[in-house]
Amino acid sequence: MKRQGLESRRPSLESTGFAGALRRRVLTPPISETTVATRGFHDGGPEASAILETVGATFLKGLSAAAEARRVADADVALADLAPRFKGFAYEGAGMGFALVDALTPGRPHRVAEFLAGPGEPHVYMAYVGIGWALARLPRPLWRRASAAATDPLLRWLVLDGYGFHQAYFHTGDYVHAHQETPAFRWPADGPARYAARVIDQGIGRACWFVAGADPSGVADLVDRFPARRQQDLYSGVGLAVTYAGGCDDDGLRVLLRRSGEHACHLAQGSAFAAQARIRAGLLVPHTERATRVLCRMTAQEAGAVTGALIPSGPGKDGTPAYEMWRSSIAARLRVPVR
Repeated sequence: MKRQGLESRRPSLESTGFAGALRRRVLTPPISETTVATRGFHDGGPEASAILETVGATFLKGLSAAAEARRVADADVALADLAPRFKGFAYEGAGMGFALVDALTPGRPHRVAEFLAGPGEPHVYMAYVGIGWALARLPRPLWRRASAAATDPLLRWLVLDGYGFHQAYFHTGDYVHAHQETPAFRWPADGPARYAARVIDQGIGRACWFVAGADPSGVADLVDRFPARRQQDLYSGVGLAVTYAGGCDDDGLRVLLRRSGEHACHLAQGSAFAAQARIRAGLLVPHTERATRVLCRMTAQEAGAVTGALIPSGPGKDGTPAYEMWRSSIAARLRVPVR
């Protein structure tokens, strides 16, 4: 058995050599692309902007670490000391980075699979979302290579959530303000194409939290301008973003809950998802606890337990994906009157 000393944990020289540096340079956008000003997002004030921009910068750190790494473990070492509040976003970026390298490197794709089975396993939700970012940056002939490891029948839909977030974040005029849709999306190949657009909307809803500068009234205004049939999925994404990323106080959370109206249970469902993602990764932070207490009317641990208890055994008899059955049952459990 190979000794697991300091040398095995330290990134090798090859990982920071020419090939890795070239991959990092080619695959990683400049950090300026994540600023509120560059994106043209609403400025919600210094504190909110700092949080949202740190999220973007940390995502790029994860992407860069994965793109440069010679071994999957090298990226994990590079991200080990990040603050719990932002660490999950780095693993989301790493999921994107490994998917891009798998897609663009000759041979059998293996990095994402190793990542999901190893250091990315506690961050599996974020890693799947990161794969969706990669699909948004790749030509369709490479999607199969990039997503080869996204085989979990329940969680693979998160890839489309990531795709939707990317499109709304970088093509805000089309996907947020002009309400562009992506009907008959052909991924996954064996999934009902009609459902893909709904999961993409959940990612667009997450991005709306960033577009609105973490302003509760602003994000509600954005969502409420969409066609009514899309709003429940958008509010689900908003609930996930405000709970995982944070950026507003209890009063703001109450405003958001009130503005969500009939979609409050979907807002709560997204919040519960975020709580479970943080708990699974060991990254529970105070703003997540605050969000679930307002949006779910329970602690983060209780909200996370709801998501775990309601995982379905498979798709519905009518062909409804297990992922949608899961989300719907969580929303039904969290349906409470909005005061």
